[in-house]
Amino acid sequence: MIVDKKLSQGLERTEARANADFVETRARLEPESGAEWIEVGGAFAMFDGAESPLTQTFGLGIFEDATEEHLDRLENFFRERGAPVFHEVSPTADPSILSLLGERGYRPIELTTVMCRELQISADVTPQNGSPVSTRVIEEGEHELWARTSAAGWASEHAELADFMFNFGNVSAQCPGSFPYLAELESEPIATGMLAIFDEVCVLAGASTVPEARRKGAQGALLRDRLSFAAERGCTLAMMGAAPGSQSQRNAQKNGFQIAYTRIKWQLFD
Repeated sequence: MIVDKKLSQGLERTEARANADFVETRARLEPESGAEWIEVGGAFAMFDGAESPLTQTFGLGIFEDATEEHLDRLENFFRERGAPVFHEVSPTADPSILSLLGERGYRPIELTTVMCRELQISADVTPQNGSPVSTRVIEEGEHELWARTSAAGWASEHAELADFMFNFGNVSAQCPGSFPYLAELESEPIATGMLAIFDEVCVLAGASTVPEARRKGAQGALLRDRLSFAAERGCTLAMMGAAPGSQSQRNAQKNGFQIAYTRIKWQLFD
């Protein structure tokens, strides 16, 4: 697989579309939230509330070279909504974006490893029989079950985020372009995973496992079965993101994902 700007454009646009789908779902379910998104210079700018991790841009500088005018418009979009200004920037963008952001008062605050793998219907993405863990896409009306299971996994290490993650998961599980997966052990939900498909690219996210069921193969089963599902629907490429060097990154690499690039998240400090 050749990692270049064209590949980065495909990956960044897929993630941006998945997040735009989420923002539109939030706006539909909670009109008072003011959730919305715009496109400026090829970048998708999301507002999902001032505290949401989705409130940022995706794709800045890789479809069009970033300019002062682009940044003016994007910064105004967030400031008018009382939100901080964040951009996640691919290293395939023109290097001039680094000095442009630095001159305007931005600082790098976070790194994300973007990974991908090619897909085809074969043994390595075919669900394995014999495992005590089963997975499935949730049924209509089970979005709160998915959200509770997801939040339970997060709350074990970040109790203060329990309510936020339940609300976030409740919206995520109702996005029309997504497939929320549950992993179950003896008919009890123990883990979650999300799959979003756009054209021939899918993005995997939403990994969470309740504490008492960890190390039982739930996330491995969810990863394998989501890849199989996507391949059967014509996807040729899968992507996911993780913290550099994390267990999530290692698990992905064990399942055929390769590191495409490391993305930098920038924050504007006034």
